[in-house]
Amino acid sequence: MTDEEIVALYWQRSDRAIDETARCYGGYCYTVAYALLSNQEDAEESVNDTYLAAWNAIPPTRPQSLKAFLGQITRRLALSRLRRDKRLKRGGGEAALAIEELAECIPSGFDTEKSLELKELAGAIGRFLESQDQRDRRLFTARYWYALPVERIAAGLGMRPGAVRTALHRLRRRLAEQLQKEGLL
Repeated sequence: MTDEEIVALYWQRSDRAIDETARCYGGYCYTVAYALLSNQEDAEESVNDTYLAAWNAIPPTRPQSLKAFLGQITRRLALSRLRRDKRLKRGGGEAALAIEELAECIPSGFDTEKSLELKELAGAIGRFLESQDQRDRRLFTARYWYALPVERIAAGLGMRPGAVRTALHRLRRRLAEQLQKEGLL
């Protein structure tokens, strides 16, 4: 079933929309949640919460990319669960560490409730990633979207952990420079 057909089911308020979402994107959402939470039960709960949030958001929202829409919801819910339950030490603290590393590139006092500023920041990060080579995009995404440990990223890309840390540091520095140029930092 295509994304458009699934979204149409949501607009029709058909219960089948949840089933099709789970069939097509359940594994993806679980991967996003588990990478942050490192706990099977919490990840499964976040995925179920994602389905409810999608049900409540569609309509009126008509996502351009259902996968990205669901991934964003799942990630937001998983991060909220981390904060709420004070589980920052789970998974070796990788999620907390990844967020802390990236914090130097995010403007201080940034109010995520202001959707316009959030869109500008997301757009700037997207443009930054588009300007990077494939390896750097994979490094950035693995660390700051999936919150994977440096050692796992290194193994997946055939690199040494120290080389991954150095590359991530340089990526964050280049991102901060671009955000400064665009007046977002």
